[in-house]
Amino acid sequence: MRHLLQRLWPGRGSLRLQLLLWLVLPQLVLWSVAAVFTYQLATRYANAATDAGLIQSARALARQVKPSGSGFLVDFPRAAQDILEADPGDRLYYMVSSPPGSFLLGNDRLPPPPAVLPLAPGHPLLYSGSLAVREGRQAHPVRVVALLLRSQDGGSAPQSLLVQVARRSAGRQAMASQILLDTALPLSGVMLLMTLGVGWGIRRGLRPLDRLQAALARRHPGDMRPLDIREAPHEVQGLVQAVNDLLDQVQRQVQHQKRFISDAAHQLRTPLAGLKSQTELAWAHASDPPLKARLERVMQSARRSAHLVTQLLSLARADPTQPLELTERVTASALMADITAQWVPRAMALGVDLGFDEAASPPDAEVWSQRWLLGEAVANLIDNALQYAGPGSTVTTRVSPGEDPGWLLLQVEDDGPGIPPDQHGAVLQRFTRLQDGGEGCGLGLPIASEIAGQHGGGLHLRSLVPRGLSVALRLPRIGAGQTPPV
Repeated sequence: MRHLLQRLWPGRGSLRLQLLLWLVLPQLVLWSVAAVFTYQLATRYANAATDAGLIQSARALARQVKPSGSGFLVDFPRAAQDILEADPGDRLYYMVSSPPGSFLLGNDRLPPPPAVLPLAPGHPLLYSGSLAVREGRQAHPVRVVALLLRSQDGGSAPQSLLVQVARRSAGRQAMASQILLDTALPLSGVMLLMTLGVGWGIRRGLRPLDRLQAALARRHPGDMRPLDIREAPHEVQGLVQAVNDLLDQVQRQVQHQKRFISDAAHQLRTPLAGLKSQTELAWAHASDPPLKARLERVMQSARRSAHLVTQLLSLARADPTQPLELTERVTASALMADITAQWVPRAMALGVDLGFDEAASPPDAEVWSQRWLLGEAVANLIDNALQYAGPGSTVTTRVSPGEDPGWLLLQVEDDGPGIPPDQHGAVLQRFTRLQDGGEGCGLGLPIASEIAGQHGGGLHLRSLVPRGLSVALRLPRIGAGQTPPV
């Protein structure tokens, strides 16, 4: 049985279905065994009832035989024959003969008693045989009773008379089948109700596991709090404890990695700033053109390294695996205007016209967020546009209502070379750079995308005509009377 269940349902899949199979299949086996036993028992009782009826018919026929002198007188009226032959579907066949084979009355085709069975006078003998009612017809199995009568009058020789009554075995089988059917139908109904009850019990018994699964599904990926082991059934408390231990180890490892990234970035900022300043001084005082070119490349590498360290810090702070409490109401237009103003000096140094489109931005649109984190995302979008738009280009920031009234778009647009549409998905991957120039390291857009995802939104890129790129943070807008999300 175990191997059969393993073949029907391997070790993976639905636990509910496995339990149902383990409980229902043994019931099916027991039901089959009970059906076979019931059929055998029904056959035995049907045989007993048929045999009792045959013996009774044989004795009734024998009572019509009366001693007469040295022999017997068979007084068998036509009415009695009609009664024996009344049912054509399950009729009785009879024969009265005088051994050793003198036929007197009835059907002369009844099978004789087996020679191996003793036939005692006055004691009925039951045996099975076959009977062809007419010549050329198919023989049918029959059950026969034989009753031997002896008569002795005075000193004369005794006379014998053999009375045989037979009935087709099909009637017995039909009776046994009917008994089995009458028994199996209620048992099948009981089994069906039992299966439904078992299925309901399994479903109810597994509800604690469903609640545990729902609790895990509702969790943020960065929520490493241990599960409440008291809510778990006793059988799975060991599994819950193992999950808690794993969550604790993962939390320690994540914290260790975050500390390492943060500490490494902080430690690198000071020497990189010193390297950058010393290189700039050396470049300013250098007079040899080859040396000045080498120092310029060193300055570019130092600025790029400092920019990478800054973005690594931003990436560590915007970790999407950590739960974010969006409890601060941030006015999107005010935030965009402030961040844009902070980047104007950088834009002027690069020869880029940077401005905030205040007229197109709704002044009172708000989002649930944390101001520093949302400002980090906007700053990365502006920095990315300034680096790749090129000198002489224009970068415009604005806040626009989305197609759905429940959303806002924080947009940064430029009229630079843009990004091919087939590369829009690629630039959202970390450390993906489509150009070799500039100080970028391929983290600006991925950081903004992860921050947008923490707000329940996303980052969308759109190519402009005739040239340029529009990058938008799509964030849910605060509605009237809306409370902070949990």
